[in-house]
Amino acid sequence: MPDDVSALQLLLAGDPALLAIVRLSLTVSLSAVVFGALIGVPFGAAVALIRFPGREAVIVILNALMGLPPVVVGLAIYLLLSRSGPLGSWGLLFSPQAMIVAQTVLIAPIIAALTRQTVEDLWSEYREELAAMDVGPLGRIATLIWDGRFSLVTAIALETSKGDLPLAIGLDLVLIALVVAVNAAAWSLRRAGERFAG
Repeated sequence: MPDDVSALQLLLAGDPALLAIVRLSLTVSLSAVVFGALIGVPFGAAVALIRFPGREAVIVILNALMGLPPVVVGLAIYLLLSRSGPLGSWGLLFSPQAMIVAQTVLIAPIIAALTRQTVEDLWSEYREELAAMDVGPLGRIATLIWDGRFSLVTAIALETSKGDLPLAIGLDLVLIALVVAVNAAAWSLRRAGERFAG
């Protein structure tokens, strides 16, 4: 029997193992979105409205982090949570909590960058009204986030659902080339060390 038919039968039969996997996937993804929004929305709004030294650098870094490769995040989380890592004693490696952390790290910069742009646009539109009402910095942030909530949700949904296949394949090829190059360099160093030791 073809695999796709078996999969369909499992789905229609409400297979407990399949439903548990779907439930876990939804829990991890939704939790990551909530945590990413709790971090990214206030941070992005603050960057949009508060002028401070290094603000332009923060914006550039935020925009760069929007393209953070998942494999890099996965490796960083693995190194943090592995037994020899700084957080290894927590025992979270390969747990749903670790997956939530990794996905939050991926999504928070995207939400922060989109929030910054949306709030900056709103601020240029409502600056005079908010200044006339003598609204403080925190009030401005809260007001503009609330006013732009639908735009933010739409922008986040659009950005996360976009699929540029040629670009994605190109980036995958670059990442694969980098991984191969790093492994080749590590292998060459190991071989050189063995020759030197021998």
